[in-house]
Amino acid sequence: MADDTRKQEEQDAAAANELTRRDFVAMGIAAGIVAAAGAASAADMPVTEKDVDIKTPDGTCNAAFIHPTTGSHPGVIIWADAFGLRPVMREMGRALAKEGYSVLVPNPFYRVVKDAGLDPRTFDFGNQTDRAKLTPLMGSINAQGAAEKDAVAFVAWLDQQKEVNKAKKIGTQGYCMGGPLVMRTAASSDRIGAGGSFHGGGLVNDTPNSPHLLAPKIHARMYFGIAKNDDEGQPDGKVKLKEAMDAAKVPAEIEVYPSQHGWCMSDFTKPPTPIYDKAQAERAWGKLLALYKTALA
Repeated sequence: MADDTRKQEEQDAAAANELTRRDFVAMGIAAGIVAAAGAASAADMPVTEKDVDIKTPDGTCNAAFIHPTTGSHPGVIIWADAFGLRPVMREMGRALAKEGYSVLVPNPFYRVVKDAGLDPRTFDFGNQTDRAKLTPLMGSINAQGAAEKDAVAFVAWLDQQKEVNKAKKIGTQGYCMGGPLVMRTAASSDRIGAGGSFHGGGLVNDTPNSPHLLAPKIHARMYFGIAKNDDEGQPDGKVKLKEAMDAAKVPAEIEVYPSQHGWCMSDFTKPPTPIYDKAQAERAWGKLLALYKTALA
């Protein structure tokens, strides 16, 4: 009888050990899935959006501030393209906030206007009147030192917000006109840990103020997604950009996408040839999230 009891106890113990082992393996697998899914699981985070005003040396910049509803998170500055702060830029900010970032989307043209009122879906680049609208807007942010002053003010503002984790580096991303602004931002503050430029215009030029010459001042991990037609127009641009980053020991990845300038913007859909490329935009977004996950940790 004692032997039967002992045998039963051994069987029970073995079963318990097997259950524990299975649970441990299952938990390990689950943890692995969560880690691999990372961004997907974080994308369910509820977010809060509000309009804010930020004092700069040149005035008051209106912006959207979008962040997870609870907690503090790495800050990110999004630089818009030539059409400025508009619904698609806010949508991008919300998507990034759902991934666990506190996002500032400033109006880059605040020196001229609070709302540029431009819509790529109706804008006619072949119309001289339409094109003339962009000149004073772009001129205001591209003026010497303007972006640098703004960048310092935006970083300082983010660091004052309870929703921003100041122990983490700040990221910045930009599109078209915003690409060079990302480089100027990264060169203006050691708080910047990552910068992503997508179909950035004028990253490399022959002037003494060319953005690529700022490489020695950049202490961030960089990513450059170059549009196919931009590369065709300046095939040596990516080479000079890579040489500048390498010489300054700036970790940088440079890729040419099989898409047209502006491919990331979901409102670049004007017929007859929409520029927005959903598949490549999603690929670029994945690259951005990977950059931030690595550099803002």
